[in-house]
Amino acid sequence: MSDRLDDIVNSHDSDAGLQRNLSNRHIQLIAIGGAIGTGLFMGSGRTISLAGPSVLVVYLIIGFVLFFVMRAMGELLLSNHSYATFSEFVEDILGPDMGFFVGWTYWLCWIVTGTAEVITIVGYIHFWWPTLPSWIPAVATIALLYTLNALTVKAFGEVEFWFSMIKIAAIIALIVIGIGMVIAGFESPDGTKAALSHLWDHGGFFPNGFNGFVAGFQIAIFAFVGIELVGTTAAETRDPDTSLPKAINSIPIRILLFYVGSLLAIMTVTPWDRIDPEMSPFVTMFSLVGLVGAASVVNAIVLTSAASSCNSGVYSTSRMMFSLSRSGSAPRIFDHLSHRLIPRNALLLTCLMLSSSIVLMAFGGSVMQAFTLVTTVASILFMFVWLSIVVAYLRYRKTRPHLHSASKFKMPGGRVAAVFVIVFIALMILALCGETETRIGLIATVVFFIGLGAVLLLQRRSTTHTAKLDAYRERLSAEREAAAAWRADRR
Repeated sequence: MSDRLDDIVNSHDSDAGLQRNLSNRHIQLIAIGGAIGTGLFMGSGRTISLAGPSVLVVYLIIGFVLFFVMRAMGELLLSNHSYATFSEFVEDILGPDMGFFVGWTYWLCWIVTGTAEVITIVGYIHFWWPTLPSWIPAVATIALLYTLNALTVKAFGEVEFWFSMIKIAAIIALIVIGIGMVIAGFESPDGTKAALSHLWDHGGFFPNGFNGFVAGFQIAIFAFVGIELVGTTAAETRDPDTSLPKAINSIPIRILLFYVGSLLAIMTVTPWDRIDPEMSPFVTMFSLVGLVGAASVVNAIVLTSAASSCNSGVYSTSRMMFSLSRSGSAPRIFDHLSHRLIPRNALLLTCLMLSSSIVLMAFGGSVMQAFTLVTTVASILFMFVWLSIVVAYLRYRKTRPHLHSASKFKMPGGRVAAVFVIVFIALMILALCGETETRIGLIATVVFFIGLGAVLLLQRRSTTHTAKLDAYRERLSAEREAAAAWRADRR
């Protein structure tokens, strides 16, 4: 019975065409790079202004929930090594319609996120040259990103490895300096001393009440986008059975150290109500205590971090477009690989789309206003992607029980944890409806889904998509029968 189920599942297998040149150290650092981005370095200032010290709880809750999403993704990816990205197991398990939706949504996720990263990079450069026209650093950044990603995937892995090392070193240094300032009772020029009591002396731990606490989730969620990035490296990972579990299981430690640790250090040195929401709190912390030179160094570091996150997004988006093209959901021109085995056409399209950041900055007011708009849309889109991963996991448990039984990387909590994630995401969508800025992003996302649905209706008229739907329905029926027989044999 198990052999029959294996035959049904593996009928989806095909050659990805990509090469497994990413080593374990590349995957571990790419995972860190995906989990630490502009949402933390830039967006946490606004999150702190909304939630105050309770932002620490916000990050812990989101990290706790997304750990289950990652474990669900890890089990599914390792259940079939033919999956090049998580969009492929979504299509395989939930059908070509859902695969079309998730693939294109994730592609847009990183286009929007990459746009936010470019806007942020411009903001960091304005720290030194405030009068420099915004389009100059934007164009230079996009050109650099194309060059880095047009190299071999191994070269990309090396670039991300060192970019992520800079992030890690910077955050650890900030935490150590913050602890040192608190112990030494460091006093800023205005007489404010670094102290742990800042967490409750300025209006309490929840200074803006429950509403402020809930409002903090929007930007905080954006800080975690990219945490699923390792799910797009599956086809280019040398030893996924070892690398992916290590990367995913390290998420709780990364959250405690990089998110909670860094923000705790910032808010003990600088009271939360003195942090400028328009600036990076990492830079603001050193500026407020009079260390202008150090602030400039930190600005350079967080600029590198934003470039790293954007670089990862460009990589992810080009691979997703390649996967969409390979499955027939995108034009075949994006299925072509360069002589370096890079999906160059998909890469070029991605970089061209990032130029929309120039338009947003021209008509969107301040850098933070433009940043808030795009991060809201990105957060909602990513939540849809995370939701699809969990729903695919639930279907997988129902139709492929033998694979779950044999898995060496089972999702902890199983179905209960999956339902918990679904409820959390539903509550977050409701919370986004309560804020004017986030409500606009929610409406924009709904418009996108309506448009994508219209495109899907046209896509379903094609013979290729019709054949995929028929094959999926036939396979699903066979899977259900085989799963029922397998369960009967186990009794």
